[in-house]
Amino acid sequence: MIETQNLTKRFGDILAVDRLTLKVEAGEVFGFLGPNGAGKTTTIRMLTALISPTSGDAAVLGCEIGREDGQIRRQVGILTESPGLYDGLSAERNLEFFARLYEVEDIAEQVERYLRMLGLWDRRAEAAGTFSKGMRQKLAIARALLHEPQVLFLDEPTSALDPEAAHMVREFIASLKQEGRTIFLCTHNLDEADRLCDRIAVFNTRLLALDTPTDLRRQLYQRTVVFHLSQVEPRFVELVRGLPFIRTAMETEGKLLVALDDPERDNPTIVRTLVEAGAEVQFVGELRRSLEDIYLKLIKEEHQG
Repeated sequence: MIETQNLTKRFGDILAVDRLTLKVEAGEVFGFLGPNGAGKTTTIRMLTALISPTSGDAAVLGCEIGREDGQIRRQVGILTESPGLYDGLSAERNLEFFARLYEVEDIAEQVERYLRMLGLWDRRAEAAGTFSKGMRQKLAIARALLHEPQVLFLDEPTSALDPEAAHMVREFIASLKQEGRTIFLCTHNLDEADRLCDRIAVFNTRLLALDTPTDLRRQLYQRTVVFHLSQVEPRFVELVRGLPFIRTAMETEGKLLVALDDPERDNPTIVRTLVEAGAEVQFVGELRRSLEDIYLKLIKEEHQG
């Protein structure tokens, strides 16, 4: 659906995107994460045929960047971080104008559909310039969807929104995923990316990592199981350390933390060992690394490297 090979962009002496190679599958929500100035927006602009790459190749929906740019622009939807709307026009007139540009067949029906879907129908006659940031963002999302694109590029869709508006936008993105649309999502909200994205790419001019959030956790961190005992005695820690599959075991804040490769296979043996030694196991959980932990680790290693 989206594929790049050594995609590169320079602005004079500044290297903005360095040999980006990736593939986004149909129906996937793909997170593109990186710090300010990493080249995320530049990448979106290349993939939507708004600017040309310096070198490398890319294709969207089977259309090649640089050769079939008009087809790409007609077939994708894009929400920029600062969407430009005609402030003097009503919400309805804004969408009607862009629907004509996209050659939408039933303009009135499509405009009403998305205004209702995004909770703006009752405000359709009001000027876009009077709308709050959240309402303008919703209107911009409606504009990006009027022509029913199968690929949608979203650049910071919940930036500066209040919690209620941000929640609504996230729910809307989830509903688009259920429809089978492919979504290329740039966001600084790492919790949002963790919840919405099938895979994520961590990017800082060049690609640092690409995988599912779960597999990135496994690659970067040992799995750590937390055993909550009524009392953690030193002998319990030593018993667990003696098991052949244990990487580390330690007592922390009254809990037993155990690092191992395959908790699903080995947890029963640990529990059995502890119970036979007289420990009272209250419950067992896994220490979950956040996507923020992964992101910060990768960015830090990239700076140090």
